[in-house]
Amino acid sequence: MRNLLAGLGVALFIGACAGGAVPGIMLATVAPNPGIEAALTDARRPAADVERDALRHPREILTFSGVQQGWRVADVGPGGGYYTRLFSVAVGETGRVFAIDRPNTPERTRPILAVAPAYPNVTVVQQGYQGWVTDEPLDAIFISQIYHDFFLSQLNIDVPRLNREMFAALKPGGVLVIIDHAAVDGAPTSTDGATATHRIDRAQVVRELEAAGFVLEEESEVLRNPADNRTVRVFEGDIRGRTDQFVLRFRKPA
Repeated sequence: MRNLLAGLGVALFIGACAGGAVPGIMLATVAPNPGIEAALTDARRPAADVERDALRHPREILTFSGVQQGWRVADVGPGGGYYTRLFSVAVGETGRVFAIDRPNTPERTRPILAVAPAYPNVTVVQQGYQGWVTDEPLDAIFISQIYHDFFLSQLNIDVPRLNREMFAALKPGGVLVIIDHAAVDGAPTSTDGATATHRIDRAQVVRELEAAGFVLEEESEVLRNPADNRTVRVFEGDIRGRTDQFVLRFRKPA
């Protein structure tokens, strides 16, 4: 069922989620953010990032997140900074982006450290994926293609506790956006990194986050791929970069 919200000439549709789950709260009307277009055309973006846009659909993802200028955003598991760069420009000079990453190791310096100097509003927080703190409440937390890894035994993460910590880090009304590789419905979550498919059951993600107090608000189909049977490791052959992915937006009730 879709509810039409009208206000000040802006109409937003809240769609029924896949699997029959209906969003529990209504999305507030927000103005378009011109910073999204600026982020996509930012000359500092590496060519490799731009090439990924055709598969990652960043315009749709940023719009789905509701990002606004002046927001405080945590990008958890930023990798090489694909979304960190985009959010940095989208939130503007008055906004801030916290890139939440793991500490360096003797074998590897985390690649996000090379991104931050070109984006003055980016702060790298290398406290790991759990127990991290920011110096101000957040408008949004963004996690792309890594929530499934929080269950790996070698990371030693208490996922229910982490979810509660993220809930506490957000302002009332703040959003949590999760993108992840879809597993077969009901599939158990991998805990062994050596054998993991690096996928997760969408329904499990919803259960885990609702248990922490989040409300599922909306789902985007933009990264869905029905040709993916959801059993192959995400790094394998032609499926790499083309997995069936769910995109969920949760909200902390105001």
